[in-house]
Amino acid sequence: MIFSVFSTARSSMNKSGAHTVTEFVLLGFSGHWETRILLFSLFFIVYILTMVGNGAIMCAVRWDQRLHTPMYILLGNFAFLEFWYINSTVPSMLENFLSETKTISFAGCFLQFYFFSSLGTTEIYFLCIMAYDRYLAICHPLHYPAIMTLKHCCTLMSVCWVLGFLSYFLSTIQLSQLSFCGPNIIDHIICDIDPLMALSCAPAPVTEILFYILSSLILFIPILYILGSYILLLRAVLKVPSAAGRHKAFSTCGSHLAIVCLFFGSLMIMYVSPTTGNSGEVQKIISLFYLVVTPFLNPLIYSLRNKEMKTALRKVMGIKILKNVYSLNLMI
Repeated sequence: MIFSVFSTARSSMNKSGAHTVTEFVLLGFSGHWETRILLFSLFFIVYILTMVGNGAIMCAVRWDQRLHTPMYILLGNFAFLEFWYINSTVPSMLENFLSETKTISFAGCFLQFYFFSSLGTTEIYFLCIMAYDRYLAICHPLHYPAIMTLKHCCTLMSVCWVLGFLSYFLSTIQLSQLSFCGPNIIDHIICDIDPLMALSCAPAPVTEILFYILSSLILFIPILYILGSYILLLRAVLKVPSAAGRHKAFSTCGSHLAIVCLFFGSLMIMYVSPTTGNSGEVQKIISLFYLVVTPFLNPLIYSLRNKEMKTALRKVMGIKILKNVYSLNLMI
């Protein structure tokens, strides 16, 4: 559906003579062939580790009955989200390292922008309900089972997915209908709002302002909510009588907040604060924090440090190994 919308927009512009660009050139990271091979190897390893980490979490939550609780279902869905989030950008980045032409089609560029922005927005909403879940569990432990039921948890997750994919839908279509008559070179690692707006033949201040307002609301309201939730969490943790319990809670909350600040901070630098003074290379490096670094760290911080999750992963991996050994014995 979305692909046909962008293809229709491109065809109508071609007929009117207002649009001549049929593909864009994503410059990505510049450098010699050896440098590009090195970067490709590094990003490929990070990509594989991220896929394996999130895949392992999804399998553990799916197959271990003890993890069929709201908190772990949230973590499993968050891993599923991260799986697709990193696949919306990193494979094309890897291909770009080895490509000589570095081209991406008109529809492909806007599809990448739509899915990247929608999945990123869904992640922001997921971080909110995960903070809400932790707030209820720690600050209202007696009421937690009655409030955070499986039905309520699934409803919250569904709302996150729907709102995430609706947030930038109309704005992306509006952006794709701008006049692109050349040049077609995007000095970035992905198709993003600022470089696309810069390539438009005619100024579109209304579209730019709407994107700015929408991005500001999507970033500032959730981050204020998340920080408020963690402030209440820390207040509750300070009342814990055990020093070991306080240390464990502070360690967990601190690592969560570090990832949240890294993710939101890099997004705010790119989409809310002025970036005209930053060079193209600086913007590419900043983008890596929310495109590659946080998806890589999220499984480690949110799930793999959890004792129950690690036990479930060992159990799942053990079952898989036994099945493989049994299959080999049958073959022999």
